[in-house]
Amino acid sequence: MASYIRQRPASWFRTVATMLVLWGLLGCLVFYAHATLSLPRGDAPSFWNWEYYQAVPRWFLVDYAIGVGASLLGSLAMLRRSRKANLLYVVSLAAVIVQFGYLFATGGLSGPVQAFVIPVFILGVAIFQIWLAGMATRRGWLR
Repeated sequence: MASYIRQRPASWFRTVATMLVLWGLLGCLVFYAHATLSLPRGDAPSFWNWEYYQAVPRWFLVDYAIGVGASLLGSLAMLRRSRKANLLYVVSLAAVIVQFGYLFATGGLSGPVQAFVIPVFILGVAIFQIWLAGMATRRGWLR
């Protein structure tokens, strides 16, 4: 007898996995905007501080790419019901912790309370992704 029984996922599972894919695509879009920021775009009043952007080390962009890429791939793996989602989500969470840890340590996120809301929300989504993938694995939804 098998140690677990593969079951068909709950009806909400595919919807949530699809929403997480869209979240990953949004993360990739924001990363692209960050990675391709140029001085003309930096001159316009916006969220980006050009001096700060210039001071960010190159490894930060690599970490950012790993974080959003692993999140998107993890969501696609979950949508395909693959256990690889677990590992990819852990990699994404680690990258998020490094990224925002650096920003908090260097003062890159100092300022109004709104500057703290987005990182905390992103961290919460990353933790939720790991929890959901773990639950889906325990229930036999991921193979």
